[in-house]
Amino acid sequence: MHEKINLTKNNKELRRSMIKAVLLMLMLVIIMAIIFFTAAGRFDIPRAWLFFGAMLVYFLVSIIVLYKFNPELIDARLKRRVGDKLWDKILMRVTNLFGVYIPVAIAGLDVGRFKWSYLSIYFTLVGFVLWIVSNFFSTWAMAVNKFFEPTVRIQKDREHQVIMTGPYRFVRHPGYLGGAMFYIAAPFIIGSAYALIPGAVAIVLITIRTALEDKTLQNELNGYTEYTKQVKYKLIPGIW
Repeated sequence: MHEKINLTKNNKELRRSMIKAVLLMLMLVIIMAIIFFTAAGRFDIPRAWLFFGAMLVYFLVSIIVLYKFNPELIDARLKRRVGDKLWDKILMRVTNLFGVYIPVAIAGLDVGRFKWSYLSIYFTLVGFVLWIVSNFFSTWAMAVNKFFEPTVRIQKDREHQVIMTGPYRFVRHPGYLGGAMFYIAAPFIIGSAYALIPGAVAIVLITIRTALEDKTLQNELNGYTEYTKQVKYKLIPGIW
């Protein structure tokens, strides 16, 4: 009886966490859209609507995938955490600034107001290919890694272990690889070459995060050094 009550309680908490996650993702897309269309000064930009619509679909799909394969991660990513590395909290926020918010502002000014550049529709197709691969890597990583929290910490409260399944068989930080690809894909889809500039800064920052996180895990997580001998590449398979 107690087990049934606890199960029902856990299911209710998980549903609340899922709803909260969906609302947060919806809020993110709305904020990005407001920044873009305010900068653009107009709304008749089909490629932008296509991008933001695709973002909404991706977020909903990713939440559904997590709910099915790794539901505890939804709740873990929303909770306050103890032991986050300060350097990563700073780097995460700066990376999000250059990888998410500044690019949509510049893209709005570019394609909507000043026409600084124009990337043909073929770049949108290439961008969507990159975007799909990016989302696949990120969602796959979250689906198999219950320790995939937003910032770096050794999760002793959750019995942190090395994950070696899924995309972690090929590269040690597939989530960051997905993020780096997104910073290229978004400007391509919207059609702004100038939005690639802050995206490039974000890729540099995410590379720094990768190196620092990898060093932290080697120093502080049992078994990670042995894992690095099996999977050689931190971010880009076959290169680094």
